Amino acid sequence: MFHIRGMERDEVNFLMDMLYESIHIPQNKPPKEELLSLPHIKKYYVDWGRQGDKALIAHNSEGERVGAVWYRLFDGDNKGYGYVNPKTPELGVAVNKEVRG
Repeated sequence: MFHIRGMERDEVNFLMDMLYESIHIPQNKPPKEELLSLPHIKKYYVDWGRQGDKALIAHNSEGERVGAVWYRLFDGDNKGYGYVNPKTPELGVAVNKEVRG
């Protein structure tokens, strides 16, 4: 059984772990620190908690964090990969390898 709750401010590092997991690179994926430091990726977590940011964290029955779903709003000057307009958030989701399938 899994439980879902709002992300707390001190869980940004877990959100970054999940962001890394959500990036599909089938071969030779760079290490987390290298990949997440790229400017086109940093925009997905820098200053997390601003207006238009929302995240939920999934826990297993032992209380361990196992996944997350999040969204962030962007504007025309700072577009993400899935940019539609400033009122449509970009959605991300990831779960730990141990609970997939």
